Amino acid sequence: MVVKMAAMDDHERKIVVEFCHLLDKSKNLFNGLRDLPQYGHKQWQTYFGRTFDVYTKLWKFQQQHRQILDTKYGLKRWQIGEIASKIGQLYYHYYLRTSETNYLNEAFSFYSAIRGRAYYSRASKEDRSDLMVKKLRYYARFIVVCLLLKKMKLVRDLVMELDKQIVDYTSTYEPDDQLEWSLVLEEIKSFIKADGIVSVLHADSNTIVLSHRLSPLTTPPVEKSTIMNLSLQEIVIIGNCTDQVKFSELTMDMFRMLQTLEREPQDDYNHLYDSPAPGRVPFEKSYSVSSAKGGVGYPSMVMCQENGDRPVKRENPHKYLLYKPTYSQIMVFLASGFKELPANGALLLYISADGCFSSTKHPEDMGYDLGGVITNSKREQDHSNKKGIHCKDMHCLYPGDLYPFTRKPFFVIVDSDNSFVFQHLPRYFGQPLVILMSPQDIPPNFHEHQHNGNLFTMFLHSPLTAFCYICNINSVPIHHWERCQSFIDRFVTEASRLLTRSRIDPVYLQFFGDDFLRLLVLRYIFCDIALHLHRSFKSRQLRPRCQPPLPEADLLEHPSLHHLVLDLATHLDVRGHFVDTGETD
Repeated sequence: MVVKMAAMDDHERKIVVEFCHLLDKSKNLFNGLRDLPQYGHKQWQTYFGRTFDVYTKLWKFQQQHRQILDTKYGLKRWQIGEIASKIGQLYYHYYLRTSETNYLNEAFSFYSAIRGRAYYSRASKEDRSDLMVKKLRYYARFIVVCLLLKKMKLVRDLVMELDKQIVDYTSTYEPDDQLEWSLVLEEIKSFIKADGIVSVLHADSNTIVLSHRLSPLTTPPVEKSTIMNLSLQEIVIIGNCTDQVKFSELTMDMFRMLQTLEREPQDDYNHLYDSPAPGRVPFEKSYSVSSAKGGVGYPSMVMCQENGDRPVKRENPHKYLLYKPTYSQIMVFLASGFKELPANGALLLYISADGCFSSTKHPEDMGYDLGGVITNSKREQDHSNKKGIHCKDMHCLYPGDLYPFTRKPFFVIVDSDNSFVFQHLPRYFGQPLVILMSPQDIPPNFHEHQHNGNLFTMFLHSPLTAFCYICNINSVPIHHWERCQSFIDRFVTEASRLLTRSRIDPVYLQFFGDDFLRLLVLRYIFCDIALHLHRSFKSRQLRPRCQPPLPEADLLEHPSLHHLVLDLATHLDVRGHFVDTGETD
């Protein structure tokens, strides 16, 4: 943009020059973010801090000198929107790097302000296709943030607006882009539909959106002991199910699991329904958000404060989200999480992927000869060498690939049709190791719904949703849901009591002191018992497995847990789906 400097006095010229300087500096720093390593904790923090600092100054500067910038520089509303959008992106990416959900709220506040103040409303009048593309991308990013915050009513409104914007863009500028953006729209719609596979209904039949993040209301109780000395610190989440719905490099399983492994924001855990409070600005102990007249909040400080060499305790374990990663990427991110583990820290690996099956009839190496899971659909050009000897799949993750990471406490969850091959992971180094494995198959009548997400992950994310799903229940009134949830709570409390008092491999107790890992183990127990009692899941291949095995008589076959599951089925009026008392093996 050419600015007519001659028509300004010194004060006005100084303001325009400073604004241009801050604008250029902010863009350069923002563009440099993509070159930062995606792994590790410290390499990127200084750069993020500098970037936030410049955007803070830029945002405040345009607020304080809006009139001069409007008249002398020709500042347009879409340019203000672009700055706010970049700050929203910064907050979102900071959430991805820290796993702290409060940063999602900050991203939401900026994206929401762009929409509320209609910063992009005149983008289509500029006769520039690139501005319309920025507007479409803003909508897509805003939808992702709203999905993660479970603001589903707003998501549906945004989808309708995006649909209209796509029509405007493709009819005016780029008809050839119609297919690409239509696919994006269909992805979002499919994702929303899959996420609401069981509807919870208000008295007026409107859907209520529930959060399934960990809160004081859902944290399972435990009788603490000294052996419970591990805490979950690092997580790697991998997703590559071919037919599963996904949006923005998040499969449905990844989406569900990342929420399962996060706490409800501290100031929000009593507010679990989808009823956003306009104008509400969240606060986080490591940063604050200010608000100035005529503008939205800006980040005044975002970096986690250091206390000597010890960082402020995180609310959530740190996680990496890997969509269709290559073998090399998996090794780099696992090694990074492994390296960052503090004393008594545990690493969790969650895999949701299609099976990679072996044709070896007489396996000699249990780590590599039984196959694994496919994490990336790429295929090497030549799978055989010149002598015709078959080579193993480059992008199959084998159990043997995980051996090095068993040097530290390791918790593994595999949701795959080849999950059971991971039960042979040895404890070479004597460190705590637990593996939870999904059923390898599901009954035929559930196959057509597999694109909505895997059943095992659904149980780990929301046991009551999964229970309703296997009983063909599509909707539940809220008062009924809350009553049913009390059965789940009683089951989890009783299972926790039985597990700590049973003759069990001590590795479970070592992990049991961590809220997230305890919840996963107890939901696994509910999943195993519910499927064991369900008439459609009689085959062993249709039930999950774990390593080390959990005790049968003291836990998985305990009458009190079986009765709670059957009482829940009775309350939902689906008792006929389950075996009669005394009919189990």
